[in-house]
Amino acid sequence: MLPTALCLAVWVAAAGILQPVPQARVTDAWPIQVLEVTGNQNYSQEQILAVAGLRPGQIATPKDFEAARDRLAATGAFQTIEFRFGPAPGGKAYAVSFHVVEAGPFFPVRFEDLPLTEEEIKAHLRALDPLFGERIPATEDVLARYARAIEQLLEQKGKRQAVRGRLMSEGAEPLAVVFGPAIQPPVIAEVRFIGNQVIPTTALQRAMHAVAVGIPYKEKTFRQLLEANVRPLYEARGRVRVRFPEIQVTPAQGIKGVVVTVKVDEGESYKLGSFRVEGGPVEAAELLRVVELKEGELFDGARVAAAAERIRKRLRRDGYMKAEVKTAQTVQEASRTVDVTFRVEAGPQYLFDRLVIRGLDLVAEAAIQRMWTLKPGQPFNADYPDYFLARIREEGVLENLRKASAWLETDDAARTVRVTLEFR
Repeated sequence: MLPTALCLAVWVAAAGILQPVPQARVTDAWPIQVLEVTGNQNYSQEQILAVAGLRPGQIATPKDFEAARDRLAATGAFQTIEFRFGPAPGGKAYAVSFHVVEAGPFFPVRFEDLPLTEEEIKAHLRALDPLFGERIPATEDVLARYARAIEQLLEQKGKRQAVRGRLMSEGAEPLAVVFGPAIQPPVIAEVRFIGNQVIPTTALQRAMHAVAVGIPYKEKTFRQLLEANVRPLYEARGRVRVRFPEIQVTPAQGIKGVVVTVKVDEGESYKLGSFRVEGGPVEAAELLRVVELKEGELFDGARVAAAAERIRKRLRRDGYMKAEVKTAQTVQEASRTVDVTFRVEAGPQYLFDRLVIRGLDLVAEAAIQRMWTLKPGQPFNADYPDYFLARIREEGVLENLRKASAWLETDDAARTVRVTLEFR
């Protein structure tokens, strides 16, 4: 029978493992009746126990608990691991508790420039490690362990390659753990284009060299740069179906880096079809008057974006300071046209609060106050402050005026706008 005076055994795994306090050891094998995990935040109890290799009803000895602790420590996913065991209610069974402190923080995980799909890699890691998920800690042990697992998978697929995990951030993207080739990719020395006729090669190179030369070559990033910098050049000429079907990378001659050659399929020219406005508090006909587009003209993505911005500014004239205008494009292949829908999300209407004037004496300030016609409580016209200052300059109201500027302060809770005019 399990002794009722069974002492608790406490173990901690962090930088090292503390030895247990000298107490009577229990070596009998008994079933585990109670098994719990505490302290976990990102990993579930089921994940942790799957790695520990313990389950309720299992016949175990204290050495099995030590082995479970060691398996958890080997993952590198925990800062500390503490376990306690003692007699379960009724005796002849163990009650075991693991308390863990996870090795955070946790970051999203990505896979780049590897010759397998992301889903293939994730499925392999999930099968190997119950702790693997969409977010993982960036400890050296965790990164090294997953990198080795990916290398093993690549070798099984006949695509042997060294892999490394890094904590990275690109542009506006948040920090993420990125697994990719252990050797950093070569930098881009030159970008070339083939298959283009509508736009000269020099214009395409000028657009890409400004953003691509000198950065490490990654196909995903490079294609994003093509979409952001070359596609608009073609859409301005109605080529909405432009594609970049093939990219070749070769060593540069005489300099360190690679030459990236882009094959361009320019597609056919498309014209602007119908366009309409959906949503918003202002009549669609009123908003359509500011788009400055004509049905049947050559489709130009930049002009469509500019039309959306004009609609947004028109809404701000009625106090919709947070207005957004999104565009949806429908390509009609039969007629070679592009229909455009402007979708308005106006947001709340803001009212004018008050006018503050700085830099003038009392007499001049009073004169400016009398000229200002926007009244508190009226819908705020975002164009009015600049219009008002232009009028002051044109009429020469203030002598020796060197500079005048307007500042807007919005109160989102009260949905009001305060205007400050500063004169020098």
